[in-house]
Amino acid sequence: MALPARRLSVASESTETISTLLGGFSIEATFPKAEEIESLRRTLSPGTRIYLSCLPNRLPEKLVDSAILVRTAGFEPVPHLTARAYPDLQSFERVLGGLAKDAGVRSALVIAGDRDDQAGPFAGALDLIESGALEANGIQEIDIAGYPDGHPKIDDGLLARSMAQKLDAASKRNLRTNITTQFCLDPDQILAWLRRVRGEGINVPIRVGVAGPTTMRSLLKFALRCGVRASLKGVFNPKALQLFGEAAPDGIIRALAESADRTEFGAVTIHFFSFGGIVQTAEWADATSKGRIAMGASGFSVVS
Repeated sequence: MALPARRLSVASESTETISTLLGGFSIEATFPKAEEIESLRRTLSPGTRIYLSCLPNRLPEKLVDSAILVRTAGFEPVPHLTARAYPDLQSFERVLGGLAKDAGVRSALVIAGDRDDQAGPFAGALDLIESGALEANGIQEIDIAGYPDGHPKIDDGLLARSMAQKLDAASKRNLRTNITTQFCLDPDQILAWLRRVRGEGINVPIRVGVAGPTTMRSLLKFALRCGVRASLKGVFNPKALQLFGEAAPDGIIRALAESADRTEFGAVTIHFFSFGGIVQTAEWADATSKGRIAMGASGFSVVS
């Protein structure tokens, strides 16, 4: 039976706003394999930004190989530069030099890193920005971190001051700047954070982090590991799937796309964490961005 015209219109409008929100989406992976990157060529548009995370137990130099794979496949590599991993300025510059020369890297996510101790003089992202090594080695654009769910070790006031300092330091060095957030499971918290950031006059592009499709068990594991605790209640919502079921960010994405405030948020898109695998995440994100979705009561499902 055909849907009433009004319901068809609303569904069409929602699909369009979701597609618009996902324009220019990015994906994060940790040392992806060559066969995974090759698979992405059948799914993602050339130039898609692929962020390359670096775990504390892996040498930052290994990022160069991953960045070369990504660049060779026609995508834009955005490596994580973790301040606390570098024993000295020279080692940082060697990694930057390799990324620039061998992989043509011009953009990077600059963060402190997960390790509690620091290997050298850099305690956080601000130290890397102020070192002058980024622009000296061809970096033209940086991302800094945002935390809609808060940070497990840093209070909100300090987070806000730190963000302002990093934005100011990057501006003084003529580095274009974006904010890429940690993933969050609560759309209301994300929306409140966006309102607060924009209300503070911060107008740089924002990539809102969401967990790509994965199992509920994996989602819980990564949420605990990444310090995403305040919004964990979303995992245990009675309407959510069981712990052994599947989870996807459709509800979060739809809530952001349909927010009455979305026109006030400026440049905002989605950044996917590929906890369920980069290929699966890419296929889901690509289908969603192209409107191959069926609207549900509060979220949507991807259709083939």
